[in-house]
Amino acid sequence: MKSHKVRTYKSAENLAREDQLAWKIASIAADNVALDADVVEMIGNRIIDNAAVAAASVARRPVASARAQAQAHPFLPGATVFGLSTAKRISPEWAAWANGVAVRELDFHDTFLAADYSHPGDNIPPILAVAQHCGLSGAALARGIATGYEVQVNLVKGICLHEHKIDHIAHLGPSAAAGIGTALGLSAEVIYQAVQQALHVTTTTRQSRKGEISSWKAYAPAFAGKMAVEAVDRVLRGEGAPSPAWEGEDGFIAYLLSGPKAEYVVPLPEKGEAKRAIMDTYTKEHSAEYQSQALIDLARRMGPKVGDLTRVKDIVIHTSHHTHYVIGTGANDPQKMDPKASRETLDHSIMYIFAVALEDGGWHHERSYAPERANRPETVALWHKISTIEDPEWTRRYHSHDPKEKAFGGRVTVTLQDGSVIEDELAIADAHPLGARPFTRPDYVNKFRTLAEGVVEKAEQDRFIATVERLMELKPEELSGLTFTVAQDKLGPAAATGIFDWKR
Repeated sequence: MKSHKVRTYKSAENLAREDQLAWKIASIAADNVALDADVVEMIGNRIIDNAAVAAASVARRPVASARAQAQAHPFLPGATVFGLSTAKRISPEWAAWANGVAVRELDFHDTFLAADYSHPGDNIPPILAVAQHCGLSGAALARGIATGYEVQVNLVKGICLHEHKIDHIAHLGPSAAAGIGTALGLSAEVIYQAVQQALHVTTTTRQSRKGEISSWKAYAPAFAGKMAVEAVDRVLRGEGAPSPAWEGEDGFIAYLLSGPKAEYVVPLPEKGEAKRAIMDTYTKEHSAEYQSQALIDLARRMGPKVGDLTRVKDIVIHTSHHTHYVIGTGANDPQKMDPKASRETLDHSIMYIFAVALEDGGWHHERSYAPERANRPETVALWHKISTIEDPEWTRRYHSHDPKEKAFGGRVTVTLQDGSVIEDELAIADAHPLGARPFTRPDYVNKFRTLAEGVVEKAEQDRFIATVERLMELKPEELSGLTFTVAQDKLGPAAATGIFDWKR
């Protein structure tokens, strides 16, 4: 890996193209290196993981709405959409949109946290949609996905967006564009322009994850994927991009990040170096914000020690800056303590999540968020006894570059009414690669089968898993198998009418 310094340049300085971050990203995207065997297996794991959470969300309103929008754009050859027959082909940017929402709706797939946050699995829907439409092989798809992960993970390592309240899809648009470029075998010149276009049109604020969180949280990554597909399409037609997008005098760093005097360091592979960033990422066992994963496991462990929860006086979670200020009481969001809050908001309330996990001894992607569950008087009482505190040591570990030291959990102090104290801590989730029960292929398959039960027929589940197992050997006509079909009655209520359905 090579570290690249990135800063603002005045227009008069005329920054050479080969010195721009977008060109360096394009260069690694155009570098057709072989994929390591463990990387190929992990790509397959993440394709399965995405399908698992899509199966669990396929009947939910936001997913149905996105799917209805996509169905208004049939196209041949086109791409497939989760839940629909593979014979129904959709324009690739709209397939990326629908599948991106299905994958992200439950906030239940993979994650990478460093200087910023990300769900790198969001790269897969747009890259897969383009691969299906353009008749690419499974090997080309895998190379594209490896690039998408490589670019997003390394941008997340080097550039913090959230401190400036910029949503992390600003790292996803460029990574998806780069991944599409790799899959298609495009030149560095084309990818360079597409990456910059994608950055320019996917820079949005973090209000999507603040206060009264709406379904846009699921739509935002799908929007970035859709924009990436369109960016590549425009550049292939000869169009250019605002340049240099990151370093320009009026560009991303100068006016949306830390300003003209700021310098960022982004690591990227050297020419010929294997793309392995996907191996730094990790999936979720529980359907909740990643910083909740270890704390759910800790609640499950502490529950028997605490016993009768009515004896609890208060609970304090000592944790990192991110957990405290984004999903903890440091956010100062009253919605995080509101039993009538949306599912998306409860997903970003570690106080609610820890209370329910203590009571139930675990977490369920539907039952744990149900309105009747959130409104239980005993749950509300316990929930309102929980607070968070930033602990500098947990913040330091959160930002550590040493994977053996990096931590996403915290230390929990439970004080009972009689004054006795019960304490425990957990740094990483059980399912983390360094956790108590690291996820392997059988765990991903089990997650898929569990979430697909009652939604996707067993034979269809088997067919999908068998297709993923042959990823690198898949012929272009077989890429349509990297989805699943469900019966019409499993797709939930029909979506509300929109502009695309308008009848005069």
